[in-house]
Amino acid sequence: MRVSLFIPCLADTLLPEIGEATARLLERLGLELSYPEDQTCCGQPAFNAGHWEDARRVARQFLRAFEDSELIVSPSGSCVSMVRNHYQRLFADNQSDLEKARAIGERTFELTEFLVQRLGVTDLGASFSGRVAYHDSCHLNRELGIKEEPRALIRAVAGVELVEMQDSERCCGFGGIFSLKFPEVSAAMARRKAESIGESGADTVVLCDPGCLIQIKGYLSRQGSNVRVMHIAELLAAGAQ
Repeated sequence: MRVSLFIPCLADTLLPEIGEATARLLERLGLELSYPEDQTCCGQPAFNAGHWEDARRVARQFLRAFEDSELIVSPSGSCVSMVRNHYQRLFADNQSDLEKARAIGERTFELTEFLVQRLGVTDLGASFSGRVAYHDSCHLNRELGIKEEPRALIRAVAGVELVEMQDSERCCGFGGIFSLKFPEVSAAMARRKAESIGESGADTVVLCDPGCLIQIKGYLSRQGSNVRVMHIAELLAAGAQ
């Protein structure tokens, strides 16, 4: 099975350890990996800002970069939802691009979805000591319907106690440009998320989207919290042989 890595912008530019952990995980499973070097952004920032023509231009580059890919895997539910769901809105008036978008969307998977649903794998041989809470990222949960897959993977990590935080599905307040346009609201949402994390008694928070990681980790750091924030790819790569 040949897999093309789709590494989102935030991971590529700010959190390269997420992409590295994703690659290690998939290689450990014996998959043949490729990384289309002409991939750029999926177009979501421009799309969410209402600049659809700019988003189409970026999205067409994505379609070109991955048109020959057998399977596409990304450690970002937000970006996968853009490709799978919103490209069809973006190209609704262009039949040729729409057909390409649908075809690529059908073979594009979020990392935990790919591991559990496509490969049937939950135990990756990882080990990590701690009480772990899981944050449900909005796009992953609401647009892709992925909720139990990450939890199944976390439970299979040796040494981990999974604890459920209250309101795990509540938005962290990042939302891409939302956090820039409405910083006060975004900060208030992050504060409520931090309160839920604290009440859970977890010493580590795990999530599946780089944007949520930046938001939650940044807020906790500014508050002087010792709670660790990790992308699930990093957790699953921890301690594995």
